[in-house]
Amino acid sequence: MSEKQAVSTPQAPAAIGPYSQAVRSGDFLYTSGQVGLDPVSGNVVAGGVEAQTTRAIENLKAVLEAAGTSLNNVVKTTVFLKNMADFAAMNAIYSTYFAPDGVVPPARSTVEVARLPKDALVEIEAIARI
Repeated sequence: MSEKQAVSTPQAPAAIGPYSQAVRSGDFLYTSGQVGLDPVSGNVVAGGVEAQTTRAIENLKAVLEAAGTSLNNVVKTTVFLKNMADFAAMNAIYSTYFAPDGVVPPARSTVEVARLPKDALVEIEAIARI
């Protein structure tokens, strides 16, 4: 499969612009960044960076599953933080999803950014094998 295919699921927040929740190309899935938005209400979840990280990863998980893959097949993530001081709190949640015992964690970049959509504290995007 060489052409690209859009992937979407109602289990993650709908795209609100000219982009896809994810795009499958060949044996890889490229996700758009996910913030801690509740997919039903469209609001950022309360509870700080820990709750937002959990919700962002659950949103990613839903998109990955819609494409027939999983968190275990993620090879690269990029994490965007509003404040690098939140790194340890984000990382504690992140590791439970992406680095459980026996799983090779993905490569990762983490950057601090000035602002995220809906004033979220964290956004995470991923590349996964299908």
